[in-house]
Amino acid sequence: MIKAAVIGLGWWGQTILKALLNNAIIAPVLGVDPKEQPRAAAAALGIATAARFEDALANKNVDAIILCTPQQQHAEQIITAAKSGRHVFCEKPLCTTAMDAEAAIAAANTAGVQLGIGHERRFEPAFIEMRRRFASGEFGDPLLLEGNFSQDRFLNLPGDNWRLSDAVNPVGPLSATGIHMVDLSIALLGRPVSVWARLARLGSDFENGDTLSMTIGFDGGATAMLGAVLVTPFMGRLALLGSKGWMEIRDRSHPENSTGWDVTSLHRDQAPITTFHAPHPAVRDNLEAFGRAALGQAPYPVALDEMLASVRSFEAIQRSVKSGTIETI
Repeated sequence: MIKAAVIGLGWWGQTILKALLNNAIIAPVLGVDPKEQPRAAAAALGIATAARFEDALANKNVDAIILCTPQQQHAEQIITAAKSGRHVFCEKPLCTTAMDAEAAIAAANTAGVQLGIGHERRFEPAFIEMRRRFASGEFGDPLLLEGNFSQDRFLNLPGDNWRLSDAVNPVGPLSATGIHMVDLSIALLGRPVSVWARLARLGSDFENGDTLSMTIGFDGGATAMLGAVLVTPFMGRLALLGSKGWMEIRDRSHPENSTGWDVTSLHRDQAPITTFHAPHPAVRDNLEAFGRAALGQAPYPVALDEMLASVRSFEAIQRSVKSGTIETI
């Protein structure tokens, strides 16, 4: 079993703690946050707490670090934790710049520790099916990916939250939900090479925008058209169009509290088929995959070069928003 410290006990840190309670692969043994209230919430779950990141590194009972901290802290914390010999699971985005991501990955490689990333949407059964069926050639060559992951949860955040800060988190919809769509497109289409992105503030007073559209070109010639909106009621959709047919996934609800997925597929000259996938704990599956990899039981299914491609895309999308032009990834 891997014994882990969860760093950052806000909304998502608490979600991860609950996902790991009584888990047979990863045991949360410490929750870390500088604020008393989130520590009290973790303590109510039976988790020991501390106030500082350094406290986790000083704890000899901790084998792994799970980072749920603001994104600007990720690079330094990954490097520090890796140098201490701890495996590291980091919430998305891994880092905010390609230079930082390269340094973080190098630190993990040098230390011989496992690096994991919070892209749990890869572990949803409907997406796993889409990836498998397209890889088998069932739908022919992938041509165009359409994806949207939008929500209105940030309307309830206080105005001083870092997620709404243009200085700390420019292009807010990207780090909130858009980066998940970017990652799924990389998993399906391979290496991204260019992007055009547009950001607007149309339905809120968020200083870092609320409506993002992205068009990403891939090395193999396919294109992804992706959207992320932070002021509309939840919508989750992913459709991949191939030369012989297509497949579409629609979320019935926000994946944090999933009620399942409707999957429709169509082959040329045939009637469409729609099936239902029941709710599934993808967050837990991702963490368990990280734990198994840290234990040497199985490779982690998100490759390091895919993590790096995601960060390079993250950086290029921000550049494109500022320049208004196509940017190279």
